[in-house]
Amino acid sequence: MTTEPDLPPGQVAFLLAQVGAHVAAQFARRLEQLDTTPATAGLLRLLAASPGMSQQRLANALGTAPSQVVGMIDQLQSAGLVERRPHPTDRRTHAVHLTDAGTRRLRDIGRVARDHGKAQLGSLSETQLRQLAATLTALAETHGLAEHVHPGYQQPRGRRAR
Repeated sequence: MTTEPDLPPGQVAFLLAQVGAHVAAQFARRLEQLDTTPATAGLLRLLAASPGMSQQRLANALGTAPSQVVGMIDQLQSAGLVERRPHPTDRRTHAVHLTDAGTRRLRDIGRVARDHGKAQLGSLSETQLRQLAATLTALAETHGLAEHVHPGYQQPRGRRAR
């Protein structure tokens, strides 16, 4: 678009949802080549940033039910991407860590994500890209979205994780 659109907020919100859904679906398709889903990619990323988190802390950080996280970790452990180790201060808890294979998978996910970003945003100028990033960051902050955590993990408001 070369002109600034004169759209009501409802239409802008729809466009944001439409583009977001498209970008998310395309990313999920790209991750299929790694036999990975966006949810497991996010969990691996979180573990890389905070190694040794307990399953409970992971669930809290992701805003989802602990049982969902346990199932995801079970699958990732079976695939050799993570391992549970005894927690250093709590014998009742396991600390979850990436394995070398998990680190390699995360590196591959990063490559896919960079390629995806170029494919989705390549038509924007540097100025447009900076403006978009600033606008989306402001919206995320306004709505209290956790940094680097996809809101798809979170339970709907009013529902408690069991």
